[in-house]
Amino acid sequence: MSHSPAAQPPGGEPPACPGFDPAPRTPRFRLPALTCDAHHHVFGPYARFPMQPERSYTPPEATLDDYRRMCRAVGIERSVLVHPSIYGTELSSLVETLEDNRDWMRGVAVIDESISDAELHRLDRAGVRGVRFNVLFKGGTPLAKARSIAQRIRPLGWHVQLLIDVSAQSSLYDDWKDFPVPVVIDHMGHLDARLGVAHPGFQALLRLLSEDRCWVKLSGAYRMSALGHPYADALPFAQALVAANPQRLVWGTDWPHPSVQVMPNDGDLVDGVPEWLPTAALQTQVLVHNPARLYGFD
Repeated sequence: MSHSPAAQPPGGEPPACPGFDPAPRTPRFRLPALTCDAHHHVFGPYARFPMQPERSYTPPEATLDDYRRMCRAVGIERSVLVHPSIYGTELSSLVETLEDNRDWMRGVAVIDESISDAELHRLDRAGVRGVRFNVLFKGGTPLAKARSIAQRIRPLGWHVQLLIDVSAQSSLYDDWKDFPVPVVIDHMGHLDARLGVAHPGFQALLRLLSEDRCWVKLSGAYRMSALGHPYADALPFAQALVAANPQRLVWGTDWPHPSVQVMPNDGDLVDGVPEWLPTAALQTQVLVHNPARLYGFD
């Protein structure tokens, strides 16, 4: 299971993690036109975009060209680039990538309170539509800053995205039920599947979702699973989320799958979609219409 980030040796180099599978299998399931991968990263080229020293893992390069090859292989036509923790709040890679791919890509940034209004507007023009708070890996902005930053981004119509383990958030519902901007929860809540859907943290997530108080990403099953592919123990969580509110769900690959030890094949991940979304109507809703609304695809 790859639920927790690898521990960094005291005073040592952040641990290396495996690279993505360079040969995505052609999936049996055909994604609908304009399917959006609502969660992926780009790492490098490191000669131009070096990692920051304060990080939890050291991934091999995974460039935009690598990502585009994967998208062509599995049928993805739109995407959301999520700024990774290895870059902290240094956004050069994110901005350049978004500016060069405006026709099919939007982004989620990592910022702190020192950012200027002019820089926020520049990010907005580049295609940024949200700000990520990551409490599971080094390099993130503290969650305590979320509400003050939300007031800064609210005029832009952005959202906040949370990489949290909902099983460790004892006041999840009360903390986020009246948040001033939309809230998006990564990776189905990123909890250990062995805790079960009845866990109070996941039930709080379902309550937020069912009341239209958050969005959730159907992604990262391999981060929850104790069983490995096809991640059957993650299926009840996906099914519960779909039953709660399919209009507030988006789907993502999490390519290039950083800080996991058993690398998934992206063709296999696509073939898992109809297990989670068993009808064509649900597939189009979650893969196309919902991300178009959340991320502002025209």
